[in-house]
Amino acid sequence: MKIALLSRINRWFVFVMLTVVTIAVIISTVFFINYLRKEEIKRINLIFKAIKIQQEVESPDPAILELLPEIYSSNSTIPIVVTDKNHQPILEYGYSMNIAEEIANDPVALKQLIQRMSSSYEPLEIKFPDGNNQFIYYDNSRLLNNLRYSPYLLGLFIFSYLLFSFWFLRTIKKTDAGFLWAGLAKETAHQIGTPLSSMIGWIEIMRMENPYSEGISEIEKDVERLKTISERFSKIGSVPELNDMNLSETVQQNFDYLKTRISTKVAFTLQLPEEEMLISHNRILISWVIENVVKNAVDAMKGEGELNIHLYRKGKNIYIDFKDTGCGMTKRQAANVFKPGYSTKKRGWGLGLSLAKRVVNEYHDGDIKIAQTETGKGSVFRIVLKDRSDS
Repeated sequence: MKIALLSRINRWFVFVMLTVVTIAVIISTVFFINYLRKEEIKRINLIFKAIKIQQEVESPDPAILELLPEIYSSNSTIPIVVTDKNHQPILEYGYSMNIAEEIANDPVALKQLIQRMSSSYEPLEIKFPDGNNQFIYYDNSRLLNNLRYSPYLLGLFIFSYLLFSFWFLRTIKKTDAGFLWAGLAKETAHQIGTPLSSMIGWIEIMRMENPYSEGISEIEKDVERLKTISERFSKIGSVPELNDMNLSETVQQNFDYLKTRISTKVAFTLQLPEEEMLISHNRILISWVIENVVKNAVDAMKGEGELNIHLYRKGKNIYIDFKDTGCGMTKRQAANVFKPGYSTKKRGWGLGLSLAKRVVNEYHDGDIKIAQTETGKGSVFRIVLKDRSDS
């Protein structure tokens, strides 16, 4: 249980860390994009002032003249086109920046670029006293343009993360349920073990007093059955040992035992193939599954009807069908019947079929399902086991 607890803690730690990383990535990306945008706007405004000074001041200070080329050259990423008042591009140094040469030399392509720029940002107007105003058209840098797709990528990332969260929480829930049922099963086995030992001792005493008593023989059979049940419960949550055995014998043994213990009003029949059904399985656990399904079918028939067990091979799988003439199930009942805690009976715990599914699915890599059901006409439970004898 300590290992299971540590495993759950590790999963929650990974989940929390991924949540923190996701939030941090989203926040940092948003801040980074806004920061870049603000920095580029600052640079555009600086170039705007530099062009205005260059045009307005008739005899600028030599230091300013040296500073202007540095301001222009500092912009190595933001595309800029300066136009006259008629929106015709001025291609002098400092008036056209970071524009591909083939575009700058093509008037049509340059005009299209200016139109795209104006659709992104309103051009900055440089006003002069003589009325020969100029306009600065600009766009985002290539880096910022690439980052504009980041919201979509973030959206995809968040969606993927939500799917992961849903899967993770569902897995945690199923795992916790598994630990709960495994713990309950082991505790049940432990509780059965104590009085069972006492019963075995009392049977020995009774046997010495009356060694040929038929009643004592029957009690011994039931005690052996209790020992089997206790062993079944103790195996839940552990890795069972699977052995290559004839599945027909396993089914036959269970049929013989159950036939004497269910209502005589149930026409209980068995169909077995002539060939041996050698398959790797744990006889104790598979017997438990068969018993649970049979008891569920008898309850559905209220102790009266027909129940047939059919073992057969089809393709690479071996099937065990349990066909009853009980009350059948609705779609909702069929969808929930294997869920832990779900029961249609007032006194049922909803343990039997859920543990049967765990035995078949997890321990034998097979499947157990409702192959057919109809309200008022009965159901067919089906166990599917993979035959790996040819592999």
